[in-house]
Amino acid sequence: MYTTYGRPEPLDWLVLAPHPDDAEIGVGGTLLRLAHAGRATGILELTQGEGGTQGDPATREAECRAAAAILQLTWRGQLGLPDGGLMDTPQQARALATALRWVRPRVLVVPHHRDRHPDHFGAYHLSKRAVHLASLAKADVTGTPHKVSRVLMYQGNADINANVLVDVEAHLPDWERAIAAHASQFTGAAISETVAPDVVERRRARLMYWGTLGRRRYCEGFESDEPMLLEPESL
Repeated sequence: MYTTYGRPEPLDWLVLAPHPDDAEIGVGGTLLRLAHAGRATGILELTQGEGGTQGDPATREAECRAAAAILQLTWRGQLGLPDGGLMDTPQQARALATALRWVRPRVLVVPHHRDRHPDHFGAYHLSKRAVHLASLAKADVTGTPHKVSRVLMYQGNADINANVLVDVEAHLPDWERAIAAHASQFTGAAISETVAPDVVERRRARLMYWGTLGRRRYCEGFESDEPMLLEPESL
């Protein structure tokens, strides 16, 4: 693992991205809102996206740095696992658990397991093992044990049952700029095989739908496996 942007430090929120641009599309608005609120945020790319038709690792890393600046991330890193080969194996889980111990996120946001892309559901199952390993004192993992407080799932290519909503209306312009920073994937005659060229338009419609559910204009939605406790004074 290595740093592509910023500085490693304990993070409030860390997003796992199977490939460059996944985090921007699914969680970009929330990352911006958190950064504006003074929270420490980060993205960890699990692969370099080297298997995609468009772009190369160097180009995509430069795009990640540009997007990180727009998102005002505290840190962005690259784990270097194989594109097209993310899965729940002991070796990959140890690598991810080491990363979690290094940046010590309070909230971890991962791809949803109900997704048509093998790397997305592979990343979900890999993250479950890595979160467990990172917390174990006797695990064969480098670093001081760390327990993630909460895991949320974000939408990729399939619908989710969003039960956590974040109002992101104020940050939509910068959210779009962060996605556009990945120019190799969303411009030119041959776009990415797995992402539609109208990705921003489609996702904005989804944000409006979630906003309706939350009585706001635009919200990003997440799914939690566990109930979330609300204190009465926050209602």
